[in-house]
Amino acid sequence: MKSDQIMNDVKVTTENDIRASYLSAGELKLAASLLFQSYQDDPVFKDVFDASSSGYEQRLRAAIREELAAFWQARQPIMGLYLGEALVGVACINSSGQGLGSERFWHWRLKMMLGAGYFNTKQMIEKEQIIVDAVPLNNYHMLSFIAIHPLHQHHGFGHYLLAAVNTVLDENQDSEGVAIYVTSDKYLEFFKECDYQVVKEVTVGKVTGHLMIHYREQE
Repeated sequence: MKSDQIMNDVKVTTENDIRASYLSAGELKLAASLLFQSYQDDPVFKDVFDASSSGYEQRLRAAIREELAAFWQARQPIMGLYLGEALVGVACINSSGQGLGSERFWHWRLKMMLGAGYFNTKQMIEKEQIIVDAVPLNNYHMLSFIAIHPLHQHHGFGHYLLAAVNTVLDENQDSEGVAIYVTSDKYLEFFKECDYQVVKEVTVGKVTGHLMIHYREQE
C-alpha cells in the first residue's frame, strides 16, 4: 500500500452492517488476541513453539505480536472484518517477495528471539521457507493468517473476509493468485468452497498440510 491514508480509507462494505477495512495501528493488539485464540491449537504452531513444554502460550503470543508488527512495518495488508464496530475477523496478506521466508529484516528476528526464543524463531523462519518454496507461482499473495472470532464462526463471516482478500488481489494486477497452507480438514473444505485448489501436500516439521491457491480469474 502506498500510504497510511490509503490503508485506512479502502473499505469493502457488505450487507447486515458487516464491513471489511484495513486495520489501523491502534487495532493491532485486538487483532493479535483474536489470532491467538484461533491459532493456539494449530498443529504447525504447536510443533514449532513446542506446545508440550511450559511457556507455549507466551511464545505463541510473542510470535503473533511480532508477526503483526512486521506486517505493519512492511506495509502489507491487514484486513479486518467488522460487525458494527466489533472486530470479528482478521486476515494478513503478504505480497510476493515482501517479508516471506528467510529474508526477514533484522529487527523482527531480534524481537522474535527475545520473545519466542532463538530455536523457535529459527523453526518459524524455516517453516515459512518450506511453504514459500512449494508455491508454483512467481508473483502471488500469501494468506499468512486468517481468523474469525470463535463466537462468530459458522455464520458466513469467513466468506466475507475472503471476499475482502480478493479485493487485494484485484488491486494488484501482477499477482497470479493467493496461496495458503491448510492443516485442518474442516478448513480444507471451507477453502475449497471459496475456489481454492489443492496444489500439493507439504510437510512442515512433524505436520503435513495442503498448499492451496486461489488463482486470478483469467479475463
